[in-house]
Amino acid sequence: MLIRTMGDVEAAGRTIIINHGAASAVRLLLKADNAGFSVSEARMRTGTVANLWYKNHWEANYVRSGTAVLEDMVAGRHWNLKTGDLYLVGPTDRHRMTATSPEVFRVVSVFNPPIAGNETHDADNAYAPSGEIPPRTERMVVRTPADVRAAGHVSELAGGGGTVAHIITRDDQVGFSYAAANFARGHRSEHRDKHHTTASLVLEGALEVKDLASSEVHRLGPGCLYCAAPGDAYALHAADAVHMITILNPPLMGTETLDAEGGYPAA
Repeated sequence: MLIRTMGDVEAAGRTIIINHGAASAVRLLLKADNAGFSVSEARMRTGTVANLWYKNHWEANYVRSGTAVLEDMVAGRHWNLKTGDLYLVGPTDRHRMTATSPEVFRVVSVFNPPIAGNETHDADNAYAPSGEIPPRTERMVVRTPADVRAAGHVSELAGGGGTVAHIITRDDQVGFSYAAANFARGHRSEHRDKHHTTASLVLEGALEVKDLASSEVHRLGPGCLYCAAPGDAYALHAADAVHMITILNPPLMGTETLDAEGGYPAA
């Protein structure tokens, strides 16, 4: 099991300036970690404008804090993004982001193919190729928490322990699924997923993760990530109410339930 924190990355001086100075990024999970996707957090200050075009990748972005206007520079559409929204962009999606809130606009970005971690934007405001591009043919999309609930992709945890909202699923054809989870304080569960790589980033609260193979306990707060490989066994305890995002490879359909070992069925 891999544990990594934004604080550790920042302390090591590995914060990357991106989009020609318009934003910065903290790269948490990299191509070398072999999860099949990468995870980072991008940050923009109010009034900052970023023109972007991920012609070699698909990127899913969950809004962690702040507000922004997202513009589709191809079709002329725009969306007012807020905390909890997610937008998905790819090779056909030239887009512009304008941060509008007094607080820093922060998004948790998942890339497939995964990026190495030292990339910054080129003259086309893209990243260099880093692998095979997923087969999705549809264009960019924005999903709100209400959209996800209307799609029937929000499931309740046993015993009223919280909820899991599956925002990006297998049908989106980007090679991973992306969910937002909320645990009630005191929630406990054990997990051993034989079929998926799972990466979870805590956004709010306090989560204890116990590696059942070594009995080591990791206490995670906001900005801390754990990544479990297929077959890893671990236990979760929400020492406080927890809000986190979870990415799985291969992706889920969004309607699956956990089995007796706390894992999801094979794709």
